[in-house]
Amino acid sequence: VLQGYAAEMDNPLMAHLISPELQNKKDILFGNMEEIYHFHNRIFLRELENYIEYPELVGRCFLDQMEDFQIYEKYCQNKPRSESLWRQFSDSVFFQECQRKLDHKLSLDSYLLKPVQRITKYQLLLKEMLKYSKNCEGAEDLQEALTSILGILKAVNDSMHQIAITGYDGNLNELGKLLMQGSFNVWTDHKKGHSKVKDFARFKPMQRHLFLHEKAVLFCKKREENGEGYEKAPSYSYKHSLNMAAVGITENVKGDAKKFEIWYNAREEVYIIQAPTPEVKATWVNEIRKVLT
Repeated sequence: VLQGYAAEMDNPLMAHLISPELQNKKDILFGNMEEIYHFHNRIFLRELENYIEYPELVGRCFLDQMEDFQIYEKYCQNKPRSESLWRQFSDSVFFQECQRKLDHKLSLDSYLLKPVQRITKYQLLLKEMLKYSKNCEGAEDLQEALTSILGILKAVNDSMHQIAITGYDGNLNELGKLLMQGSFNVWTDHKKGHSKVKDFARFKPMQRHLFLHEKAVLFCKKREENGEGYEKAPSYSYKHSLNMAAVGITENVKGDAKKFEIWYNAREEVYIIQAPTPEVKATWVNEIRKVLT
């Protein structure tokens, strides 16, 4: 892909086949695939080869390189932009010519999906290895490597949702790390509100997608898109946010093990939040408590 497509975009002999709108879009189309390639080629593969005789110790190899695996997050975040560009130009003569020269049966988009598939495959491989390495020396490292890879996958997944937030005025990066995201039923109760509003609010929940950052929690409304691949990915229109510095939490709401409360400015605004399961609620409550303390 890097030699047969990316490099060809800079080849003067191919320039006449590239439409003007596609020029200078190499970084959008390929993201940081080159960085991923060099990481594997120069670092990770060599490390892995050191463990040919000791496969059960391979967890250590993952742990040593874990920070580098975050390059996948960057790749996945760029993927929607890459896909939308590909859809615009997929039938371009330039891509057809590159594919013909490479003698590839599949078109470029199948190869651009590889890094996304790769990062999800690692956790499956580690799970399999762990299954057969219960009592051996490297088992703990394998377990830790699996946990770390799952952490990276969660970060990738969360960030894929985060880049779909629309209508937020500020800079999301200033809200600190994205810790959790998920869909909930939400009831609101505003002290200042009209009593009619209060009664109505008790009955009909709103569907909201919450994004918990270190400094704020965002409430968004999910919109399902029609389309294919990443186009089907939902977008989230921003509704409002609460600054974590002024948030309080009530862990138990009577009568429902899935509900908890987030309140704001000394209970001036109260949000009753119902998670899909008690487990999801517990995870969120723990994470919010960590932020608050």
